[in-house]
Amino acid sequence: MTTDSLTGLNLDDMDRLAQRLVSAIAPGDVILLIGDLGAGKTQFAKFLINAASTIHTEVPSPTFTLVQTYDTAKGEIWHFDLYRIEDEAEIEATGWDEALSHGISIVEWPDRLGRYLPKTRLEIHITIADDDSRTVSLLPIGATWQNRAIPLTKEKL
Repeated sequence: MTTDSLTGLNLDDMDRLAQRLVSAIAPGDVILLIGDLGAGKTQFAKFLINAASTIHTEVPSPTFTLVQTYDTAKGEIWHFDLYRIEDEAEIEATGWDEALSHGISIVEWPDRLGRYLPKTRLEIHITIADDDSRTVSLLPIGATWQNRAIPLTKEKL
């Protein structure tokens, strides 16, 4: 497993990163967004969903609904926010199995997945600095992602 990282990103950079990443995603993929509260996980999910869509889509945070689905040019995207999950057994009620079978899953707060954590996934770690810039690290896990990992350079954003 290799990790690619970019530092000093602003929101426009994160949007461009999502636009680059969308070319590599396909149904069956799981993308985990990992970071502290306020790091930019939901914003990155919005950028990714809009990059996959043919028209601008309003993307509300699924904090209270737990999941939102979007029909996109790349396939159906399931956006999960598991912050309010207290027991991993609650995952089943979100449509998790259906999402894995044919959708693209974007998951915020994946530490709540427990035994549902997929063996093949792309982890996107987002940290925020004091100057409001972000560091984004991509960690492809599993052969499928290893073969599709996007090399990151800020100059290409």
